Amino acid sequence: MILKKEALVLLLAGGVGSRLNILVQSRAKPAVPFAGHYRIIDFSLSNVMNSGLTKVGVLTQYKPLSLMRHLGMGEAWDFTGRSRGVKILPPHTGFKDSDWYRGTADAVRQNIDFLEKNPSDEVVLLSGDHIYNMDFHAMLEYHRFKKADVTVGMMVVPMSEIYQFGAGIIDEQNRIIDWEEKPEHPRTNLASMGIYVFDYKYLLDSLYRDREEVDFGMHILPRAIDNDDVFAYPFYGYWRDVGTIQSYWEANMDVIRRDSDISPAEWGIRTNIEADGRSADRPSARFGSEARVSNSMISAGCIIKGTVENSVLAPGVVVAEGAVVRDSILFADCHVEKNSVVDLTICDKRVRIAGDAVVGSGSNHDIPNIKEPKHLYTGISLIGKEAVIPSGLSIGRNCIVNSQTEEAAFSSKEIGDGETV
Repeated sequence: MILKKEALVLLLAGGVGSRLNILVQSRAKPAVPFAGHYRIIDFSLSNVMNSGLTKVGVLTQYKPLSLMRHLGMGEAWDFTGRSRGVKILPPHTGFKDSDWYRGTADAVRQNIDFLEKNPSDEVVLLSGDHIYNMDFHAMLEYHRFKKADVTVGMMVVPMSEIYQFGAGIIDEQNRIIDWEEKPEHPRTNLASMGIYVFDYKYLLDSLYRDREEVDFGMHILPRAIDNDDVFAYPFYGYWRDVGTIQSYWEANMDVIRRDSDISPAEWGIRTNIEADGRSADRPSARFGSEARVSNSMISAGCIIKGTVENSVLAPGVVVAEGAVVRDSILFADCHVEKNSVVDLTICDKRVRIAGDAVVGSGSNHDIPNIKEPKHLYTGISLIGKEAVIPSGLSIGRNCIVNSQTEEAAFSSKEIGDGETV
């Protein structure tokens, strides 16, 4: 019997994630907080841990410091020891945009020395910016059973959304026989999850063959489908790409929906609670006598004296007397002061909403943000890290207040729908 070598994991965590707007002004997309005290990357890392895989290379690039602090040495996910670990793999080139990774395959190619120093039978390639629960051990067994060169994790999505993904057309054996990358006129609703298993030698040969093949979806996969054995691995569980403000908000809301299929605790998702003082050493949440909380997640260290409805509050959030937080996501240490209202809003860390202010006023959600109409168009407003909203100010729908905006930046008492400060 020939023993299989444990698969090597490469986790791609270097993307800009620009559609998340000010949430990625100072951090990489995988480091964006999620569901109170998690980060987006926690889901991929925990899936790796729960699948029994122990060697991970994390490819970073865009604003990696927050992500690197969060990962540490991998202790939170039990990746420390003689035969296990997380290795941070920064770009090997300069700092100009032209020096950055040109695509997913180029990112792996630039770290081919890490692959060669860690020989295995298979390489599992993951993105660090998806919310899901998946057993990679089962996918590896499927890959081996099929004797595949490449296996692609795939799931059915609404036809109206397939344009955002790579799409695979399969035969009755789940062999992928054709590929469409972000098709305008799709022939299938079977979408790539950005999760791949490659035969180790096949991946190395592919990366060495043609250095102009810079992206897996655009270049490597179509050629492999034409010439080699590529199979779809069907997935039926919860999976969400949180690459837009709307999808990010919806995934957070899924966590507090009673009928949702997402449950980070039941999935065994871990996070680094020591990083940035998010949960470690914080006291239990406290609730005043007039507090009203419904269908919400309230994290450690929160002080709630007002009303919180259908919202996700990270550690240390304060909601004062008479204040209302509704349909919103508040990052760590935000303060919502007396008689203020926060409605359908995402607030980054340490935002202060002064008394009697309203963020998310009015009922007209139809005016998109003037500067970023493709980012904010469903009524959600964004307040950047450490911004201060003055007392009595009214902010409308689809608005953006940039990070560290001070009270003096507001020239009037009303910010209309779609405006940016």
